[in-house]
Amino acid sequence: MNTEQKAMLKDALILFVITLVAGLLLGIVYNVTKEPIANQKAKAKIEASKNVFPAAENFEEITWFDETKALEAQEYLSTVGISGVDINEISESLDASGNVIGYVITVTDHEGYGGDIQFSMGIAMDGTLNGISLLSISETAGLGMKAGDILVPQFADKKVESFTYTKSGATNDSEIDAISGATITTKAIVNGVNAGLEYFRYTFADADGKEAP
Repeated sequence: MNTEQKAMLKDALILFVITLVAGLLLGIVYNVTKEPIANQKAKAKIEASKNVFPAAENFEEITWFDETKALEAQEYLSTVGISGVDINEISESLDASGNVIGYVITVTDHEGYGGDIQFSMGIAMDGTLNGISLLSISETAGLGMKAGDILVPQFADKKVESFTYTKSGATNDSEIDAISGATITTKAIVNGVNAGLEYFRYTFADADGKEAP
């Protein structure tokens, strides 16, 4: 083995060691952080559920709503003209006696200006929307990021079949004032809320929620 070959072998070994060490460190970091991250997400989900359903004493995830049901939900929504939305998760809202008093539905709209917008929405058994709580949003700073302050409060305690947005001032419960300069963000959130309401009616109208439809 000549000098050049020895140098190449040395460089290859150094690169291998660096790659191995980097991989091990990444694995250690992942194992150390995955539990705290999971705990934080669970905490955020519970807080969001309480925000949209303060009357509930407990929340119980509906186990029959799996990936297959999520795809079925997407297909159903497309038949009623709602696209770009996923129903991610559904939980029963329970009172102190364990009775179902409504549902918390987690929704993701994929058509936000900056990407996905995910939120929870609480719906009482009579179809009243208690409100929504943003879980994830990456919109334009100073515009779409105002959604939490401007849009979220407008959905609270509304009992309507669906929402529309307006740029000229809301005149009834079904209208939402759009964020000035952030129509795409407004449209995405309104679309996601309408998807949740539609799926609630399709799945839980006149049902106790204990069994899959």
